[in-house]
Amino acid sequence: MKKLLPIIIALSMLMVPQLQAQERPADTNLLRDLLRELDQTPSPPRRGDPDLPVETGGKRVPFGRSEIQLSFAPLVKQTAPAVVNVYASATVVQQSPFASDPFFEKFFGGRAMPPRQQSSLGSGVIVDPSGIVVTNFHVIRGADEVKVALPDGREFESKVLLKDERVDLAVLKIDSDEEFPTLPFGDSDALEVGDLVLAMGNPFGVGQTTTSGIVSALARSKIGITDFGFFIQTDAAINPGNSGGALIDMSGRLIGINTAIYSRGGGSNGIGFAIPSNMVRAVVTSAEQGSDVFERPYVGAGFDPVTAQMAEALGLARPSGAIVSSVDENSPASRAGMRPGDVVLRMNGGLIEHVDALGYRLATQQIGATVNFLILRQGRERNVRLTLERAPEGQSGPEVVIEGRSPFSGAKVVGLSPRTADRFGLPTNIKGVVTTDVAPGSMAAQVGLRPGDIVRAINGRTIETTETLQAVTAERTRRWRFAIERNGRILNQSLFY
Repeated sequence: MKKLLPIIIALSMLMVPQLQAQERPADTNLLRDLLRELDQTPSPPRRGDPDLPVETGGKRVPFGRSEIQLSFAPLVKQTAPAVVNVYASATVVQQSPFASDPFFEKFFGGRAMPPRQQSSLGSGVIVDPSGIVVTNFHVIRGADEVKVALPDGREFESKVLLKDERVDLAVLKIDSDEEFPTLPFGDSDALEVGDLVLAMGNPFGVGQTTTSGIVSALARSKIGITDFGFFIQTDAAINPGNSGGALIDMSGRLIGINTAIYSRGGGSNGIGFAIPSNMVRAVVTSAEQGSDVFERPYVGAGFDPVTAQMAEALGLARPSGAIVSSVDENSPASRAGMRPGDVVLRMNGGLIEHVDALGYRLATQQIGATVNFLILRQGRERNVRLTLERAPEGQSGPEVVIEGRSPFSGAKVVGLSPRTADRFGLPTNIKGVVTTDVAPGSMAAQVGLRPGDIVRAINGRTIETTETLQAVTAERTRRWRFAIERNGRILNQSLFY
């Protein structure tokens, strides 16, 4: 009867005029009895209620007026204390527009402009009772000081344990010995489109706010926010200030960190993106193990997307999977027998829809874990088993800070190794000298040098080692010509000063 009820109600709405014209009160009473039965249907336990067991069975849509009138209030009370505000501030050195003008320097003596304070506001989630907080990297980018404010109004100093721009995550530690309320991690891989979720944070600095919605899509890539390409999409309202806040399921578990929105005017348009909790858990584990950067497991192979033309040539029904473009010597991939041209179809039984999905699956694995690939080679499927390793350091040497009056003054550089290359999202077999950091206000910062830039040539000399770079930048000259590789493109620059 319950399954037929929506159809009966819909049909009854069309039949009402006819019933009235024919004066058939018995049918009208039947509809009234059906509605009364619906109101008396007992409602199931509320998810998230601490006094009732969490449902683990199948999912269904709300049925009946009593279920639609259920409230998220118990779930919000249970989870809200673990969602915090994150305040970041940085001292910015201002460069006068007349700093290099000899006329103004003659009369004003090249006076420096006073520094100014730059601040940002975001949200965070406490994931460990000791005060471990997860937020977005862009919330604390370049910050000299980071504070965490609890919903009860208390503020604490904090230190940055780990930050990773590629996945846009940062891990903080509250400077206190007390125990804090936490949100447990959920399994983001178990999410389905249509699942109910709550988004919590501090939009526009108005205070802690909770919005509801559903999971609109999974495995969203090519968002253009970070190198990470496996977002949860939700229509729960996310606004500026929500960055780093919690996306929680109906059992009160953290299933994502709210990160970005699609918007033309700065407000929510119902298209928000969150980093899956399984990725967040991997980053937190790395921080708890003492690392200040997130190290991804090393496979020793490069992967590209499978295009429609490739899929047709390979005999695939549709473009899916990730094709092996290169294999490093003496790497886990080479020892397992992987070859260029192999197509990875599955990993540990999970379908690999595209190359970003493979990157996400690998990043959430621990170093030392064994993974199973199902690959397609010459029209036949094969199983490949390999053990993930830590990327080798190679002969990169120590980091070096460039000094003097060259355009590279203030840059920190190091020779590329598989581990360093992976840190900046570069191919692990690439060689050269890469910039790892740039001091604010330095000459390197003024010419636009960025972390991850590879120095290819200076004044006609090829740069292959940090020693060569130091020797070339120590030369006395006012004319500089150099080539930088950034995102696979060569940028040529000429300066005279």
